[in-house]
Amino acid sequence: MEFGPYLRERRETLRKQDKRFSIRQVAGRVGVEPAYLSKIERSEMAPPSEATTRKIALELGEDPDVLLALGGKVSSDLQLIIRERPKLFSDLIRQLKSQPEEAILKIVREVRDGDW
Repeated sequence: MEFGPYLRERRETLRKQDKRFSIRQVAGRVGVEPAYLSKIERSEMAPPSEATTRKIALELGEDPDVLLALGGKVSSDLQLIIRERPKLFSDLIRQLKSQPEEAILKIVREVRDGDW
């Protein structure tokens, strides 16, 4: 799914339960104009900056990395990590590309838990 429609769907779902998720109120809490947020939701404007995307993610209870990826972006902290060892990370990502999700989750858990 594209960034804008995904964002709109998520916000509208929350609005059905809580009127605080109107486009005006969300835009105000995020620090953008309602018209700008509306254009983003309708894919008339490119996804916003990383900082604004993070604010939107926090406001809507979404994972910032997921929203950034939907917007065609990678978090600046991940970019720094990749730049430190570009060959290793590019090889790793390319190898993981064809692996089933269960295998990737197993690797993530092993790394996170320190089970080497």
